[in-house]
Amino acid sequence: MSGHSKWSTIKRKKGAADAKRGKIFTKIIKELMIAAREGGGDPESNARLRLAVQNAKGANMPKDNIERAIKKAVGSDAESYTETTFEGYGPFGIAVFAECLTDNNNRTVAAVRAAFNKHGGSLGTNGSLSFLFERKGVFTITSEGLAQDDLQLEMIDAGAEDFEIEEDTIVITCAKEDFGSVSKKLTEMGIEPEESGLKRIPNDTKTLDVESARKVIRFIEALEDDDDIQNVYHNLEITDELAEALE
Repeated sequence: MSGHSKWSTIKRKKGAADAKRGKIFTKIIKELMIAAREGGGDPESNARLRLAVQNAKGANMPKDNIERAIKKAVGSDAESYTETTFEGYGPFGIAVFAECLTDNNNRTVAAVRAAFNKHGGSLGTNGSLSFLFERKGVFTITSEGLAQDDLQLEMIDAGAEDFEIEEDTIVITCAKEDFGSVSKKLTEMGIEPEESGLKRIPNDTKTLDVESARKVIRFIEALEDDDDIQNVYHNLEITDELAEALE
């Protein structure tokens, strides 16, 4: 888990700029729509939608935008999105796993393949990297005003495996099976995460020199800039030196 909170902080800073361009909102709206379409438009009875709404609020999406996306998803003219994933190796053998929501799979496949080829990577087959990543619950919260020692004890009792502090952010990680109990405990404590969900965490990471790592980051960012791609995971070790260089 080393470096996970650093990557979370870097992405959060990048996300602040992305939100101004609407990229973050575009991805959240897709998740709201597919969650509502599959499980209904009531967050109380639809766990996936409830989580998507929570993440939308964490990204400061206006309430009207959230409600409009849900209504559109359950309407007769709802857009149809398909979930798909891509796995492969980026520059310098860094493993990369991308999760997508797309209304045109051919377009998405072509764009992902082009990104891998342009940046010196190689696209693999589905399942080829499953051994490198494990699905875990990840919660990102702000540390302001929190008694961190007390919070850590409460989270451990709820099933948290890892508790990382980076600047004003706390990243809490748990087993997939304990996601519900950790989420419930945060709610009971009156803490609303900026972001939460099941993410793919690398079982092992790879360290590169800063210049090589920058090339990997440029590749990851190229994937993330594609509106069809929701999440990109990798096993690049975010060292203190790299984190500083990326700020």
